[in-house]
Amino acid sequence: MDYQTFDMEEYIGEHIDAEPALLAELDRYTHTHVLAPRMLSGHLQGRLLKMLVRMANPRQVLEIGTFTGYSALCMAEGLLRPEAHIHTIEIDDELEPIITRFVSRSAFADRITLHIGDALSIMGEIQGDFDFVFIDGNKRDYPAYYKAVMPRLSSGGYIVADNILWDGKVVEPVAHNDGQTKAILEFNDLVAHDDSIEKVILPIRDGLTLIRKK
Repeated sequence: MDYQTFDMEEYIGEHIDAEPALLAELDRYTHTHVLAPRMLSGHLQGRLLKMLVRMANPRQVLEIGTFTGYSALCMAEGLLRPEAHIHTIEIDDELEPIITRFVSRSAFADRITLHIGDALSIMGEIQGDFDFVFIDGNKRDYPAYYKAVMPRLSSGGYIVADNILWDGKVVEPVAHNDGQTKAILEFNDLVAHDDSIEKVILPIRDGLTLIRKK
């Protein structure tokens, strides 16, 4: 990161809604105790997720890829309906104590259900359709996530997919053994050619695709 980029991120952070104290603590804890802390959504993306959920006003939210729980807590802030609920799925059971520790301390503990295991299997066990889906799980499974979620996405429902620019690898030659980049490219092509949706890419952090089912 060059100084100009750092200065711009600092400027943005100072001119958006403040990061809640519990989330700031979770950010620090993740960066000091967890491998690959850059997977955490962070201040800017977290405030965006909260606002998007508030705008969508969903009844049921699905998150694929909890990591340490930062994004789930941000989305929970945006829930407006008294019955609205988030189902979040994390495959790494070693993260469960961290997620549980921070979610239990939040004001939204009763709004969030954590599932540990494979998202494609667990998804089928959750009842009802989804109004808002945040995809941030195993990149190799992005196409499969999309195909599994779309039939259960309500009309007018939203999908937000993270990391769809994949550190710029989507516009570079792809190594034959780079399964993650190949899957991201397949996902992006699926979305681009799906006439049942509206879609736009936001070049925020590692890229977000916003999808609305017609």
